[in-house]
Amino acid sequence: MTPPSKLGPIVSSAHLASGELPALSEFEFGMMMVSHAFHRWTVRCAAAGGAPGLSALENMILHTVYHRGRPKRLADIALVLNVEDMHLVTYAVKKLEKAGLVKGEKIGKEKAVSVTKKGAEAVMRYHEVREALLIQSVKAFGTDPEVLSRIATEMRALSGLYDQAARAAASL
Repeated sequence: MTPPSKLGPIVSSAHLASGELPALSEFEFGMMMVSHAFHRWTVRCAAAGGAPGLSALENMILHTVYHRGRPKRLADIALVLNVEDMHLVTYAVKKLEKAGLVKGEKIGKEKAVSVTKKGAEAVMRYHEVREALLIQSVKAFGTDPEVLSRIATEMRALSGLYDQAARAAASL
């Protein structure tokens, strides 16, 4: 059996890792794994907290609308969550309105949404389930909060590089 150190980077596409920056392929594979696990988690946590049937995006939008207790314009929600397709945000907000979790209102000429009492209760139950199931596990794992914060900062910065590369690719 080959020792793990001789296997090379853990990636999903060895042909992409054969270029100048194999670590980026490692990061991308890790990001895919985390992304899918995170989406699965948010759906199940919301359901456990009493808000079943929400997609990961709908759940993220609900939490974004709840953030700081102010109504949010749909364009701002899309911007904060880095969602390019406004149709996805519009559809998710309609579903959240139908579930009674958010309510729409006009601010000038634009539609904004705010969380309802039912939505706020769902967010707080999500918080409780998250604290009990995820936060305690992450703490027991021994992850340094400062390292976690640094990783988050680098991921946000890398998202800008990926966006820039996507714009360049679209112009080819």
